[in-house]
Amino acid sequence: MKDKKIYDKTSEAEENVQPEGVEVDDVNVAEEEMAEESLEATVMRLTSELDEAKSSIEKEKKEYMFLMAEFDNFRKRTLKEKSEIIRNAGEQVLKGLLPILDDFERGIDAAGKTEDAESVKEGMVLIYNKFRKFLEQNGVKEIDPEDHDFDTERHEAISVVPVTDDDLKGKILDTVQKGYTINDKVLRHAKVVVGQ
Repeated sequence: MKDKKIYDKTSEAEENVQPEGVEVDDVNVAEEEMAEESLEATVMRLTSELDEAKSSIEKEKKEYMFLMAEFDNFRKRTLKEKSEIIRNAGEQVLKGLLPILDDFERGIDAAGKTEDAESVKEGMVLIYNKFRKFLEQNGVKEIDPEDHDFDTERHEAISVVPVTDDDLKGKILDTVQKGYTINDKVLRHAKVVVGQ
């Protein structure tokens, strides 16, 4: 118990001890000055960080605007090129049809000057074969639906005919108008008669 009292007195004495010549007010002023200096340093540091963040944001904003302008130019250029490709592709197809048109004109002139129907027919068959070859070279193929199952993706049923044979149900019996595909995409559906 005595030890405790001694400890208490010692701690009380330590609290009241002040260095010689230093007043309590001087200590408080020093602490305030240190706090102000650290506050000023913190403000300067935060101001510096804010300036860096602003410059970084400004730089990224400029880069973003540049990228947006670049993308807009790319989009416009792509649309222009696409329209030119489509226009030129149509031009190439029509250019390829002109020799066939010339053949038809020569055939019509020859048919008017001759009485031989067989030679006129022969000329028409040659022109027809030339035209089919031109279409095949451009990716156009005929849909051959005879004796196949009806497919709504490739065929258009214009008539349904009752059949007695169950094997013919859902099958194409006749083609009224040929269908065509271009690069495996249906260009025109085949008009067909379907068994039911």
